Amino acid sequence: MAAKCLVEISHMADDGRRGEDDERGPGAQHQMFVVMEDLLDKLKLLDYEEQVLVKHNMKPLSRHYFVASPYTANNPGEQFYMFSVIAAWLITLCGRPFETPQEHDDPNATVSNVLSQLRALGGLVDFPPSKLKSGSGEHVCYVLDRLAEEALKSRDFIWKKPLYPSEELEEESVMEDDAELTLSKVEEMTEEPDEEEDVIDLEELKTRSNQRARPEMILESVTDSAEWNLEVERVLPQLKVTIRSDVKDWRIHVSQMHQHQDGIKTSLKEAKGYLDKLLEEISKTQEKVGSREKYINSQLEHLITDYRNAQSKLSEAKELYQQGSGGVTERTRTLAEISEELEKVKQEMEEKGSSMSDGAPVVKIRQSLTKLKQEIQQMDVRMGVVEHTLLQAKLKEKNNMTRDMHATHITETSTHTYL
Repeated sequence: MAAKCLVEISHMADDGRRGEDDERGPGAQHQMFVVMEDLLDKLKLLDYEEQVLVKHNMKPLSRHYFVASPYTANNPGEQFYMFSVIAAWLITLCGRPFETPQEHDDPNATVSNVLSQLRALGGLVDFPPSKLKSGSGEHVCYVLDRLAEEALKSRDFIWKKPLYPSEELEEESVMEDDAELTLSKVEEMTEEPDEEEDVIDLEELKTRSNQRARPEMILESVTDSAEWNLEVERVLPQLKVTIRSDVKDWRIHVSQMHQHQDGIKTSLKEAKGYLDKLLEEISKTQEKVGSREKYINSQLEHLITDYRNAQSKLSEAKELYQQGSGGVTERTRTLAEISEELEKVKQEMEEKGSSMSDGAPVVKIRQSLTKLKQEIQQMDVRMGVVEHTLLQAKLKEKNNMTRDMHATHITETSTHTYL
């Protein structure tokens, strides 16, 4: 399952990478090849063969191992494991503790740990962590190259200017001199015999004119003309001097320049005629297009005015729509508030309905009513008793008052009689 997920992630990364390369330019997809070659040189400087490959029993990296390209073989599981092992080793070289990940570890945790260490070392991480799960690509090369650079800095490694050997340059210069000398020698060799022959002929003429000697006998050739012709035909190919053309000879370049110049002049004459005709045709078509454009503008002027009026009406309608939409938003907000209050009321009603449907409080009310009735009866009895006692007390008081009144009346009458 993990290998399948890594393969799917690699396909998704390839699709995203194609889009990014199209946006950045045609040279962006070749940049990671250069970064990978630099990374391999840095790993060799850090002696990764002994400390990583031999320790983990791995194969050495190729020049474009971590490059994601349709022209290179991709194995996401193996590449991601190699990336995690090399990244852990480089982080430990930078002086930070980091455990070497295993094949069964979670790739998300491994990638997050590596990126956190890279940020701590001052590296810029402006891409999502999922770009590293495929085990190849531009971001993988960038992370490893940045960690390798930090590891070299921790070892106080300094890049120096390359020292080129001088022997090879001397040999090349000697070869060039020899090539030039051979051509000059060949020319001298071709020119010297003619001059010598000319000189020899003059000396012979002078000696003959000075001596004024006559030959004793006329020289006649004994050889056969047919044999002579056959011998000439046989020796003639050997007498030809073949001069090999050297690319570095300036005479060849001059002759080529003259040939190209003549070809350019001839082709320029032909092309000039075609270009003049093309210019005339273009100017005519431009005039036709201009006149046609003026005619179309004159014919469509009323439509343009109608279009402008429609645009102004459309802008007014948009303004009205925006105003109406503002009122609609306010009403929707108030509707939402009212709906919330309605929900609260519904909940309260449901709670009250549930409490009203319960029979326990009704039973309690009935029991309390019976108790109240009993207490009312008792109170009525008590009130009757109290009223009866009050009535008796009033009657007694009234009898006493009448008795007292009779007694006073009797005493007053008795006093009057004595007087």
